[in-house]
Amino acid sequence: MAKARKIVKSVTIVADKCNGCRACEVICSAFHAAPRYSSNNPARSRIRIVREPLRDIYLPVYAGEYTQSECTGRDKYIIDGKEYSECDFCRASCPSRDLFKEPDSGLPLKCDMCEDTPPLAKPKCVEWCLNDALIYEEREEEVDVEEVRLGDVEIGIESLIDKYGLQQVLDTVARRVKP
Repeated sequence: MAKARKIVKSVTIVADKCNGCRACEVICSAFHAAPRYSSNNPARSRIRIVREPLRDIYLPVYAGEYTQSECTGRDKYIIDGKEYSECDFCRASCPSRDLFKEPDSGLPLKCDMCEDTPPLAKPKCVEWCLNDALIYEEREEEVDVEEVRLGDVEIGIESLIDKYGLQQVLDTVARRVKP
């Protein structure tokens, strides 16, 4: 297996600085609306605030990978006398809860670090966090790269053609190839 250098993007959460304003949720849902900024529905946000306002506890959690089954971890955490389940802090979209699922379709949501063209300097949630509770970091790592098998590419292209049509696939490839 070949090695390659890859830029890994992450958001570090400083829970002590979060005041629960939920600006991150609002901007995330607006950025990912179709068309962009046309609506605001925090249920579509890829970041959520776990909150206990009476005790002034707020914890941002952003969406991670989809998992097809429930985890077996059912640990409990007690923070300032209040009990939380492990699911409260979990980043995964899983079958046992509706957190990080698109409300209309039920499809899982995953943080994409606000990938855009041209690329943004940092994700919108980090940009809009007034208390610096969210810190954007990029680091370079060496990762294993799987060699692409021709059959996988053909299956992928056939799926795209079936879904979008040959002409749209060709137009998209042509756009992506231009410098």
